[in-house]
Formats: sequence, C-alpha cells, structure tokens
Amino acid sequence: MQRLIECVPNISEGRRDDIIQAIASTVETVEGVRLLDVDPGRSTNRTVITFVGPPETVGEAAFRLIKKASELIDMSQHRGEHPRMGATDVCPFVPVAGVTMEDCIEVARALGQRVGAELGIPGYFYESAALLPERKNLAHCRKGQYEGLAKLAEPQWKPDFGPAEFNAQVKRTGATAIGARDFLIAYNINLNTTSSRRANAIAFDIRESGRVKTENGPGTPVVKDANGEPVRIPGSLKAVKGIGWYIEEYGIAQLSMNLTDIQVTPVHVAFDEACARAADRGIRVTGSELVGLLPLRVLTDAADHYLRKQARSLGISEAEKVKIAVKSLGLDDLAPFNPQERVIEYIIADAASEPLLAMNLRQFADETASESPAPGGGSIAAYCGVLGASLTTMVANLSANKRGWDDRWEEFSEVAEQGMALQRKLLSLVDADTAAFNQIMEAYGMPKNDEAAKSARTAAIESATRHAIEVPLQVARTAAAVLPIAANMVERGNPNSVTDAGVGAMAARTAVLGAILNAQVNAKDLKDRAYVAEVLAECERLTNEVESAERAIREGVARVLSA
Repeated sequence: MQRLIECVPNISEGRRDDIIQAIASTVETVEGVRLLDVDPGRSTNRTVITFVGPPETVGEAAFRLIKKASELIDMSQHRGEHPRMGATDVCPFVPVAGVTMEDCIEVARALGQRVGAELGIPGYFYESAALLPERKNLAHCRKGQYEGLAKLAEPQWKPDFGPAEFNAQVKRTGATAIGARDFLIAYNINLNTTSSRRANAIAFDIRESGRVKTENGPGTPVVKDANGEPVRIPGSLKAVKGIGWYIEEYGIAQLSMNLTDIQVTPVHVAFDEACARAADRGIRVTGSELVGLLPLRVLTDAADHYLRKQARSLGISEAEKVKIAVKSLGLDDLAPFNPQERVIEYIIADAASEPLLAMNLRQFADETASESPAPGGGSIAAYCGVLGASLTTMVANLSANKRGWDDRWEEFSEVAEQGMALQRKLLSLVDADTAAFNQIMEAYGMPKNDEAAKSARTAAIESATRHAIEVPLQVARTAAAVLPIAANMVERGNPNSVTDAGVGAMAARTAVLGAILNAQVNAKDLKDRAYVAEVLAECERLTNEVESAERAIREGVARVLSA
C-alpha cells in the first residue's frame, strides 16, 4: 500500500496567476510528491493548493512552497476578504493512506521547526499538532490576523516556532499555522423535496451546533442562558456542519454538510442519519454527492459498514467494495461517479510502476514466455502466492454465505479479510521481483573505467543483490502465511469447496519454494556471508514448514472427500 499524506497549504495570493503558479510548482520539484489541485479565489485573494506525497518527502515539498511564498508575497501589501496572518497562512497535513495522524503530527512539527529556524517565519501548531490546548483551534491562533501580529512579543502569544517579534522580515512574510487534521469532506445529500426550509430543518437535526432553542417552537422568543446567550439544542452528529438549500440545476433540495472529522463521523454514518431524520419528516433521501477529491478509505469504510449490516463477508476485492459504496450511498444519483477521477490514490497511481499487474492473463503469459529473462521465476512464484491466497479467500467467502451458517458469517469474514490482506501484499511483490532483477542488471551496466567507478559499481551490485534476496524472502514469508488459512478452511469451511482450499495450499507451497529458489540463487553472489548464512537458514526452515503444512492439508482434504 502507498503511504500518502495530503498537504493543503493556503497562500495569501489569489489574483496574480504567475505568482500562484511559481509557488505551486515548487512541490513537484520533490521526488514522490504530486500536485493535485490549485484553486485560486480572487475576492478572498487566497489560493488553496493540494498535493500528496509520502511522509518522507511531503514535508520537504511544503517547506519549499512556504519558502517560495515568503519570497513572492509581501503581506504588508495584502488585502482580501478571508482571515489571514501570513504569506502561507495555513499548512495542514492530512492522513490519506497507510499513515496515521501521529505520522502527520511528526511531519508538521518537524516542518515548523525548519520554517522557524531556516526561514525566520514565526507560527503556531494547530489542530492535532497543537502544543497547547487552546491552539487546537485555528481561529484562536489567527486572532487579530496579520495586523495583530505585534502579539508575538506577548508571553501568552509566544510562537511555537520562529522569532517572537514582529520584525522587518515578519512584516513581509507574516506568520503561519502548521497543523495535522483529518480529511474534511464536503458532502451533499439529495432529498425528494424542493423545500429548502424542510431541508434546513433536517440539517439542524443533524449538525453538531443544532438549532437555537425557542420558548414554544419556531417564531417564539429565543431561550437565553444566565449570560444572555441563546441556548442551543445540539444536533445528533459530532464534527458535522450543515445547512439545507435548493439546487436549481437539479430541481431538488439538498443537505449541504461539511464532515470535519471523518474519524468521528464518517460519510456512511452521516448518510444513514440523514435518511432516518428525513424519514421522520416524511422525506426520502434519493442519493448523495461527494464534492472534490477523497481518500479511498471513505468508500471502503462505507462498503464495510453496509456489508456488516447485510451480514456479508468483508473479505472481498477493493473494486467490489467501491461499487458497493457508490450504490449504497447513491453517489451516481445526479451524475455518474467515476472513482478513477475522484479517489486520490487512483488519481496518483502510476501504471508504469506495475506493468505486469496491468496486463491481462494472456499478456502476462506471453511476456513470461518471451526471450526476456524477466518476469521470471520470482514473479511467477509471487503470482502463485496470489492465486493461493485468492482461492482460500474464496472458500472463506463461500462459507460466510452458506445457507444455514448465517450465525458464522463474522468468523469466515475475518478469515477472508486475512486472505485478502495477503493477496494484496503478494500482488505488490509480482512487479517488485522483476524490478529487483532489473536493478541488478542496471548495477552490472555501470561504468568501470577507473577505481572510483569500479568501487561504486561493486557497491551498487552488492546492494541490488541484497534487495533481490529480500524481495523473494518477502514472497516466501507472505505465501507461507496462506497455508494456515487454507488448513482452517479445510477443517472448518464449506465442505463443498474443500478441494479449492487444497489447491490454494498447493499454490502457496509452490510460491514459497519458488521464491526460496530465487533467494538462494542470488545469495550465491553476495559477499556478506554472515547475512547469506541467515538467509539460507530461513530458507531451510520455511521449506520444512510449508512442506509439512501442505502435506497435512492434502491429508485433510482426503478425509473430507472420503467422508
């Protein structure tokens, strides 16, 4: 799985296209980082820039953007409708895939220290990266805006990084807020009514802030507390903002919601609550609309939710889960929903990085049969493991759906999820093995015209060879983990599919033994003999384990067949 963090810096420039592009373009000077969107606003004089990258490099891209913005934007001359305090006003990091909020906090805090030390820009950490409770709130950090930055010298406003003074440089750059937060989802829910008033009432039922309490219903005096402030009746969902409106283009009313923390209230929870609250008012939800880009987990989490409600196995393919989510949430109600254009992970996917997986079965077979040495035994071993994991997962899913076994669906769903996790990992190793072989070839092709070049070539060969051992070892370890699942399915799964579990075990055994052959042949050329000894010992252990396990599984299949 890709490890991705989204970064959404807001810069205080929305009118000069050349300045905006010069700042935005800096992010793609960092390897592995991809610019996804640049959204300028003329009236606000502010641009929202969106890019993604792995945790190792996304912070560097943000640093370069903040540096360029500080060079090209003079905050002493800035005017705009949106609250702001710096050339780069805010810079939040958001977990997208394969990372945690802690990863984002680490990147944010490291970036802040660099911005303060190297660029002399002061600022505050906010949201999950905040060092002080009151600084979690961005509005608190930005109080007084740029014009109020003399506050930096006050003890209670001492910045978390950078100079604690409104000096000549800070007058130009302003301050910035760097944070870590969850993904914010703009989400509209479609109603079978044209009444914006009724839609608004549903939004008040749901949104966290709810509605103002009145003495005896709408139109009566507002109830106030001891301080004279209106008393509010909170809505049913946390981390949700919302209103109702009428969309002339579609001829319907919608609930327009911002889900500010999808860990607290995911999309599917908001959808189900909207359905229930609308029904209470005699209104039906017909579908919904996700605005902008979203992480894949929004859809897969929704699919898991609806599969659980149906008592169906969660151990199915990602593509099938996406289809279930789209249909369950009615995302194609108003217009076709194309996940390839809306899901961040799909947008940035590079087909060139997985050329074998992009092939169909015939193309893969023909490519293997060609005179090229790659793909070879290592990639084929990995794919044998994929097939073994897929077969054992199939047996688990058939067992979860077996008539009369409804009370056991969760047991088999858990097994199927384990199988799918192994399948995904093995799929990633199909191309990885061929890439490892190609790295060895590239190392051998390096120049050797002098001693320095020879030394560099030797080191590159040693490194590439070690990598070409590690990849098949990963295949062997992962494929070996398929065998206990196959054994479980032979013993406890649907007896009508016992032979499928047996074939899955044999495919997994082939994967392990084939991968071990590749590790052994590459180990012959490695100079680090202590490491080689460890590798060969692990290969021997894995061989003995899988041969014994596969033999026991075949015996188990025979017992079921004879019964």
